Amino acid sequence: MSIFRKLAWFFKIEKWNYLIGVLFLLLVAILNVVPPKIIGNLVQEISTKGLTGVSLAISLVILASVGVLQYLFRYIWRARIFGGAARLEKTLRSHLFTHYMQMDQTFYQEHRTGDLMAHATNDLQAIQQVAGSGILSFADSIITGITTIIAMMTLVDWRLTLLAMIPFPLLAISAGYLGTKIHIAFRKSQAAFSRLNNKTQESIMGIKVIKSLGQDKEDIADFKRLVDETIQINRKVNMLDALFNPMTTVLIGVSYMITLVLGGSFVVHNVINIGQLVSFISYITMLIWPMFAIGNLFNIMERGNASYDRVNLLLHARSSIIDDKHALKKRATGDLNFNIKSFTYPGDEQRSLTDVHFTLPAGHTIGLVGRVGTGKSTLMKLILREFDDYKGAISVGGINIKDYALNSYLPSLGYVPEESFLFSDTIKNNIRFGNFEASDDAVIEAAKKSDLYADILDQPNQFDTEVGEQGVSLSGGQRQRLAIARALIINPEMLLLDDALSAVDGETEHAILQELRQERKDKTTIIAAHRLSSVMNANEILVLDDGKIIQRGTHAELMAQKGWYQDMFHRQQMETKIEKEGDLNAE
Repeated sequence: MSIFRKLAWFFKIEKWNYLIGVLFLLLVAILNVVPPKIIGNLVQEISTKGLTGVSLAISLVILASVGVLQYLFRYIWRARIFGGAARLEKTLRSHLFTHYMQMDQTFYQEHRTGDLMAHATNDLQAIQQVAGSGILSFADSIITGITTIIAMMTLVDWRLTLLAMIPFPLLAISAGYLGTKIHIAFRKSQAAFSRLNNKTQESIMGIKVIKSLGQDKEDIADFKRLVDETIQINRKVNMLDALFNPMTTVLIGVSYMITLVLGGSFVVHNVINIGQLVSFISYITMLIWPMFAIGNLFNIMERGNASYDRVNLLLHARSSIIDDKHALKKRATGDLNFNIKSFTYPGDEQRSLTDVHFTLPAGHTIGLVGRVGTGKSTLMKLILREFDDYKGAISVGGINIKDYALNSYLPSLGYVPEESFLFSDTIKNNIRFGNFEASDDAVIEAAKKSDLYADILDQPNQFDTEVGEQGVSLSGGQRQRLAIARALIINPEMLLLDDALSAVDGETEHAILQELRQERKDKTTIIAAHRLSSVMNANEILVLDDGKIIQRGTHAELMAQKGWYQDMFHRQQMETKIEKEGDLNAE
């Protein structure tokens, strides 16, 4: 019953709906007592040859009236109880989705996408069942059981009732034992479902990689292994669940035997009449539903309990990125001062950044270069406040970025990673995702600034062309340029390009950077790149290695120094020359 206590907050909110629903359940249960009594009376009148047309007509009218009232009352309790269950699912789904939107990067590193989806679908459905079918089974089994037993004791015979109820305590004992087993088994079942869900999601997302490497057979085999494992775990759940109904059937059968033997004896000895025995047998039949409902109740409660614990664990996770009570609700503008003594990713032992210090005046551009994994993207993540746990400080306009409200700070930044996520929507809606109030002219202007306009005009429906899931219909370079347009349309104070031009050719790169220099003369830009041509015109270039700055200066200053920058620039120039010669020879 612990799941009902855990959901007490919701039942308190919906108390009137559930009270009305339970009240009409009670009325239905009371009406259920009437037909067996009427039928018993008719049987008794037939056996004594006292049945008349008038008494038969009255009985039929009563039975018809009971049927109509039961129909009406059942509609009311279903609307109240199952309506409440639907509102619970809506509330939890809204809470969980909002929670997902508020969580930080660490949360998503610890939880897989498929697992989070399983919580938002399968687990919430199991919880919803508690507030719907669970409340129904709980209230109806008790109400129907009690009213039926009272009718058996008062309208037939209390001694026969007590004797017929002898097997029923065994049901409660068995249900308690099986309920504990089902709870443990179902938690394993839900975890297995999460693993299977995550596997499916990863395989679909990575279908191109799977096929290009010829691993489809191996992936299918791995999927089948997980399916078999999930089925095996669910078989145990179903086996435990299946034990209850046969046990209930056996106990009901024993109760029937007691009724027939002792009830027949009571009739013979004139303790009760034949009509009362027929009514009593009808009442025993009515007790079958409450007994099966108890079994269904334990199943629903244990499933819901396990799912609620899983969801509640997620909801109690707290983001490390939170607003201060007195956070500034204004756009972040001004010079960027980056002063980080050290930063280590959660769970890692090795530092990702060490003694990285620089000041970027408003309106200037800074370039970040270095080998893969040297800390360029990490530096940007700290500016984006994906992580706040570091030694040092980052400020914009002389104000620590932690003192800004997130909803005010983040809109002042435009971020374009190497692999941007595109929504399964039109090109237009993907561009204006950061500002849905942007006009069509603004969308066109942003596309021109990112050198994407001509490509869009070649699309079947131009700006209204659907890009497919994750922009599958676009090339890598087109996806990057669309992401740049999406960042530019919000007119950010600070634009962060994290190797965002890696998929475009040199000519397109030059056109985009030239446009950005003209467009963003008074705005700040940070460019992280592997291709040094992307940062040649920056006001300052930082060369990172192992999370530290090993060189810094303008392009001319770095070319005058012997070191990584000079060597890499010459190497890339040579590669570009070789590629051009190869293209000429091919022609």
